[in-house]
Amino acid sequence: MIQTGCRGIADDLLVHRKIQKIDLTEDDFDGTTCPYLFEYPCSPHLAAEKEGRIIDVKKIEKSTALLAEKYDYVLLEGAGGLMVPYRKWETTLDYIQTHGYPLVLVTSGKLGSINHTLLSLEACKTRNINVLRVLYNLYPEYDPIISGETQRYLKHYLAQFFPNTQFESFGKVAI
Repeated sequence: MIQTGCRGIADDLLVHRKIQKIDLTEDDFDGTTCPYLFEYPCSPHLAAEKEGRIIDVKKIEKSTALLAEKYDYVLLEGAGGLMVPYRKWETTLDYIQTHGYPLVLVTSGKLGSINHTLLSLEACKTRNINVLRVLYNLYPEYDPIISGETQRYLKHYLAQFFPNTQFESFGKVAI
C-alpha cells in the first residue's frame, strides 16, 4: 500500500520475496505492489507532504484490483499501524473500513503490546471490521516473562471477546 523510510523498491517487499524464495516480479518493479514509496521514515501523510506529493486513494485501489486479478490473496500492509494517517484526515483503519477488508493484526511480546493490541481490537470492533487473525510475532525476543504473559493474556482475551478471531504465533523466519 504505502511504505516510508526507503528508496527504490520497498524494503519489506524485498524481505517478502526472499521468504517466498522468488525473484521480484514485474508488479514489484512497476510499483503495483507498493504504489507509494517515500524516503523519510515517518507517517505517510507527513512523508507525502515533505516530498510535495499527494496520496491518491484511486491509485491504491487500482493497484489492489490489478493484484486481485492475478493472485488468490492480496496483502495490504499499512505503514506504522492502524491509526496512522496516510492522508491528513484519513487513517489506515478508515481505508480498511471503507473497503470492507478483513484484518490480520500483528503484535508482539514487548512491553505495551497488550494495550496496543486491545486498543486496535476495540477500534476494529467499533467499526465492524472483521479481525480474522492476530499474529503474535516472537521475533525479536523480548523479556520472556512479559512476552509469555502477553501471549497468554491475548489468547484468553480473544477467546472471551473475539471468539471468531484466530491466534497464531510465529518466530524468526530463515531467509
